Amino acid sequence: QAQLVESGGGLVQAGDSLRLSCAASGRTFNNYAMAWFRQAPGSEREFVAGISWNGLNTVYVDSVKGRFTLSRDNAKNTPYLQMNSLKPEDTAVYYCAAAYSSNRYMILRNGMDYWGKGTLVTVSS
Repeated sequence: QAQLVESGGGLVQAGDSLRLSCAASGRTFNNYAMAWFRQAPGSEREFVAGISWNGLNTVYVDSVKGRFTLSRDNAKNTPYLQMNSLKPEDTAVYYCAAAYSSNRYMILRNGMDYWGKGTLVTVSS
């Protein structure tokens, strides 16, 4: 059974950095676009960043551009979200997700096939 398990969350201060990982198991995700979403308390889940399955294309929500970097290591079946210059408004549960794509350059943010259970990121001011 395919699974995504996030790790790397925690409590940090504003301006600090964290790197989130998403360990994939149960199948290869090399033909899957990957993405990170987040949900803050009292808010709807929002798309944060996405990456094509060949790793060449990425897209970010405006609020994290220049601060977050999404990459993937297909040999390890793992995408990484490097988060720098964290702000209190980045506080949320972060979810990893994957969606099959026949297009190696495509980024998907809807219709995800697999979801992790999330990792909590708390940024104090």
